[in-house]
Amino acid sequence: MKTIKGPALFLAQFAGDDAPFNSWDAISKWAADCGYKGVQVPSWDARMIDLDKAAASKGYCEDWAGQAKANGVEVTELSTHLQGQLVAVHPAYDDAFDGFAAPEVRGNPKARQEWAVDQVKKALSASKNLGIGAHATFSGALAWPYVYPWPQRPAGLVEQAFDELAKRWLPILDHAEDCGVDVCYEIHPGEDLHDGVTYEMFLERTGNHARANMLYDPSHYVLQCMDYIDNIDIYKDRIRMFHVKDAEFNPTGRQGVYGGYQSWVNRAGRFRSLGDGQVDFGAVFSKMAANDFDGWAVVEWECAIKHPEDGAREGAQFVNDHIVRVTERAFDDFADGGADTALNAKMMGITS
Repeated sequence: MKTIKGPALFLAQFAGDDAPFNSWDAISKWAADCGYKGVQVPSWDARMIDLDKAAASKGYCEDWAGQAKANGVEVTELSTHLQGQLVAVHPAYDDAFDGFAAPEVRGNPKARQEWAVDQVKKALSASKNLGIGAHATFSGALAWPYVYPWPQRPAGLVEQAFDELAKRWLPILDHAEDCGVDVCYEIHPGEDLHDGVTYEMFLERTGNHARANMLYDPSHYVLQCMDYIDNIDIYKDRIRMFHVKDAEFNPTGRQGVYGGYQSWVNRAGRFRSLGDGQVDFGAVFSKMAANDFDGWAVVEWECAIKHPEDGAREGAQFVNDHIVRVTERAFDDFADGGADTALNAKMMGITS
């Protein structure tokens, strides 16, 4: 067994225009002050990283990561959640997602998609330059508007959507293989890869690509009423990244999974700061340890109630309290009487 690394913090929810969240130097110092040992970095935010330079220059990566290390934190992974979303966008979401892209490709879905693919590839190259073996992203979605089939879906619509999704991602996955980096899809509502079944549909179409792996986040499974502990066992060989995020689901006679178009604070299912929701993190961390997960435990703070800075500081301690330092020996080794083949045969009454 292996001990999980952490705690680390995903910076996407904290980067902003006010100090200390508006520069790489300041935010990495702040994260260390909160008690974090690592940070996961949103590659779309120029205040955090120059992705073009990171993809092209090991020297830039060494200096950039070295600055964080000097401030007390390690770079755990890069993220292309926003760019990955743009690899596959259903036309219904063109306007909603256009703001994720560079200004010069907005309003042009074809150019935007090509830009997104290039961005993810650059982030994978940057990960290689940083010596990081895993990368976080979204899959994007072509079939999501049809998730609840009314009217009934035309025959073959979902299959064709997943064929196209795999076609778009295969060149990226091949580049990931060249870089020696795992692509870790966050299994997430709004993405075509939103549960285990859809992940398997995609994986099959990529030829079970070795780099098509998973980012495990139990909060998204709580809100779908899935068994988030069983999921760890099912996909233990594919889970290469871990977001530590809490959630609660409190259905009423008025609303359930779909939330009634309400704001986050008024939904039956909502994300919460660590320890304020319903995820059994004792079981999650134990299961991850038993399955030899040796990546980072990365806090992704999302809560409609608590202040983010309080959530961040509490999250670091929460993860520290839950990381299982695995044992190097069996608890009953003191009673080991020794054995050999002959003794074993004698104990079972086996004669030659």
